[in-house]
Amino acid sequence: MKFYFHPDAEAEFYKAIEYYEQFRPELGFEFAKEVYATISRILQYPDAWSPLSQHSRRCLVNRFPYGVIYQVRPRSLRIIAVAHLNRRPGYWEERL
Repeated sequence: MKFYFHPDAEAEFYKAIEYYEQFRPELGFEFAKEVYATISRILQYPDAWSPLSQHSRRCLVNRFPYGVIYQVRPRSLRIIAVAHLNRRPGYWEERL
């Protein structure tokens, strides 16, 4: 199964990488690595993570306060958001 980012999810992912790079060199890279590891877990077990609605689920990112919100499609995984867990709950729902 392949995955792809909603354009807004991709933008917020890169914005978070830039944010973490401001604190320590390579921290943004570590964040990106954890997000991709999360996506790998989702690809292996797409139905294992917490449902948020009838059409979406969330898998938590290790080491960082983020969750990957996604939809399982017939042949792909759609990343709806790379969402900070303590900011603006549900802002991504308009992307469904």
